[in-house]
Amino acid sequence: MADSKKAYRVFVSANEPSADVHCAELTRALKESDPSVEVVGIGGPKMAEAGCELIEETVGRAVMTHKAIAHAGHYYKLIKRVARYLQQNPVDLVVVCDSPAFNFHIAKAAKRAGTATLFFVAPQLWAWGGWRIRKLRRCCDKLCCLLPFEEKWFRERGVDTTFVGNPLLDELPEDLTSFRKDYSAFDARHARIGLMPGSRLAEIESLWPAMQEIALRLKREFSAATFTAVATTQERRALLEEMEIPGFQCEYSVDSVVDTADGVDFCLVASGSATLEVASAGCPMVVMYQGNRILWHLIGQWLVRPKFFTLVNLLADRELVPEFMPYFVSIDPIAERVIEFLQTPKELDQISNELVDVVEPLTQKKAGQEVARIVLDMLT
Repeated sequence: MADSKKAYRVFVSANEPSADVHCAELTRALKESDPSVEVVGIGGPKMAEAGCELIEETVGRAVMTHKAIAHAGHYYKLIKRVARYLQQNPVDLVVVCDSPAFNFHIAKAAKRAGTATLFFVAPQLWAWGGWRIRKLRRCCDKLCCLLPFEEKWFRERGVDTTFVGNPLLDELPEDLTSFRKDYSAFDARHARIGLMPGSRLAEIESLWPAMQEIALRLKREFSAATFTAVATTQERRALLEEMEIPGFQCEYSVDSVVDTADGVDFCLVASGSATLEVASAGCPMVVMYQGNRILWHLIGQWLVRPKFFTLVNLLADRELVPEFMPYFVSIDPIAERVIEFLQTPKELDQISNELVDVVEPLTQKKAGQEVARIVLDMLT
């Protein structure tokens, strides 16, 4: 527990919607444990609502791979601003959450300011870029990982690491029995389909049109099928509505991955943490991710070498759900696989149970509380 004689200051760096959620939960847990702890940083509206003083709102700009080049000037200025802030306004600990390409720079700035750094969400060095482990060792005093197998992987490479659970699952019960779906009376003609194109602008731009095309294909096959799209924010909802293609219709829901997955029969999901939320609701899915075709063939397929790409499949250590990562042109293989699923209720039933079995162990820890405890230990 922090020394009650001193008011500690923690700087938190988040750069995308999921990190905003994670760090908001951390902020709340810190203030519940020790109200005297001051939390300041860069992030999004959820962090601000939780009590974090933002020196700049960053959530919403996060992009991936080659599209980040257009935003390089903004990020360079932001890194410089944070570095100046840490020099001029000393803090007791810096917490960087996800976005390793950006947050490695924030961690380096913290080190130059003489401040200890905690990485919340392990960079996926086990998937690609393993040589960056040396950089991580230099600028990371403690690493909190969200996947059980990561703890051993990083510890074996000299990084003090603790598995803390997954903050996206913090609100779920430890027993997920009620989420197991029953497809015994399922009628594919009335299938309810969830569409989850992600939170990043680059994901939405590449995946949302394709998901709508797949939905139209499914509608031709199953005439009474209905669709619900999940947006991370009201701003993202407006963008999805603006990008609707002719003939497509759906309902929209905001920030409701688990609730939506619980209420539908099947999901199309952008690769990422949302796949764990969908799996926790026992909802069968296919996982999609788009990429630059030239970069993938020239570089990506040689750098990215995990056995699977999807988090659910990594945890299961087998292809429990189909992953189309990346796909480039045709949606036909994806649509055909979804149609096959919807026509085999027994397979859907089995997958629902297996998804719950895979995710349930992750609900035994509450990440926000676990990370808050680690932060307070590091402050003493």
